[in-house]
Amino acid sequence: MASVRIEASKAYEVIIEKGILERCGEIIRNAAGGDSVCVVTDDTVDALYGERCVASLLSSGYRVEKFVIPHGEQSKNASQFIRLLNFLAQKRFTRTDTVAALGGGVVGDLAGFAASCFTRGMKFVQIPTTLLAAVDSSVGGKTAIDLDAGKNLAGAFYQPEVVICDYLTLDTLPDDIFADGCAEVIKYGVIADAAFFEFLKQPVRENIEKVITRCVELKRDVVAADEFDNGIRFILNYGHTVGHAVEANSDFTISHGKGVAIGMCAEARAAARMGICSADCADAVESLVRSYGLPTRSPYDVRTLTEKALSDKKRRGGTIGVVVPTEIGKCRVEKFPVEKLCDFIGAGIE
Repeated sequence: MASVRIEASKAYEVIIEKGILERCGEIIRNAAGGDSVCVVTDDTVDALYGERCVASLLSSGYRVEKFVIPHGEQSKNASQFIRLLNFLAQKRFTRTDTVAALGGGVVGDLAGFAASCFTRGMKFVQIPTTLLAAVDSSVGGKTAIDLDAGKNLAGAFYQPEVVICDYLTLDTLPDDIFADGCAEVIKYGVIADAAFFEFLKQPVRENIEKVITRCVELKRDVVAADEFDNGIRFILNYGHTVGHAVEANSDFTISHGKGVAIGMCAEARAAARMGICSADCADAVESLVRSYGLPTRSPYDVRTLTEKALSDKKRRGGTIGVVVPTEIGKCRVEKFPVEKLCDFIGAGIE
């Protein structure tokens, strides 16, 4: 069992423990209080863990309602967002009640954004069931939905009351989905911890509690320094400029983890060709990504990727920032005029 305290506008604990889902009701009672909980989940996770989660909440004295969405990024949209808000209103939830996100990043982002908006802010709890959500999206307070123009373009910074990470739930993940989370795990090593990057040459599954804990610690440090993404927090976007463009061009049939894997490799190759990092650094990133069975090359051309990237929220007026490694364990943000982004992306995918 491990616990990491996040110091943000709201301080909270990330509890990482095998089998802790059975006690989620007790933990939510202590962290959030209130009378009612709306469990937001998807159809896949609901079949596996919905009943167990609801039973724990009921045993802790809560009234429980459940809102289930179809699994997949396609559900992180305005239609499901409004449907959830109407559900909360119809079931008479109040500001003192809690939205509990049981699932991966899609569920957490959608549920958190709804919690931030309904009655101008309900309480919110994250219960991640994927590796990607456990190490990244459940921590730090970013919530959002996708718009037609791009990913995560409508959202809010909204910190949870607690994050309950039962890594036993990861045992039911298909290898493909587990690998998606490994992309975000590798990201932390590239941008912030060379020793951790080396450690990841061992199998993640055999060291899962240590891996999750270290990723959360690294994110904790960044969030504490820059909760609202105005400075250093931007480094967490490594791989995401190209990655989000890959996802969007695929109509989200390419998952976030695979998009980030492609993006990390492309952005490292471009950095090497610009003299920002060595060719050995870029090769090390690509080698580790490949060892996890993740893709390293974009199926889309420069023009197509650039068009989507220019709609990304990382754009600031006439410039766009891209995170690039300077060496393994260190990175910086390069700001490009929008008309030069095509050259950067081209250097990374050719």
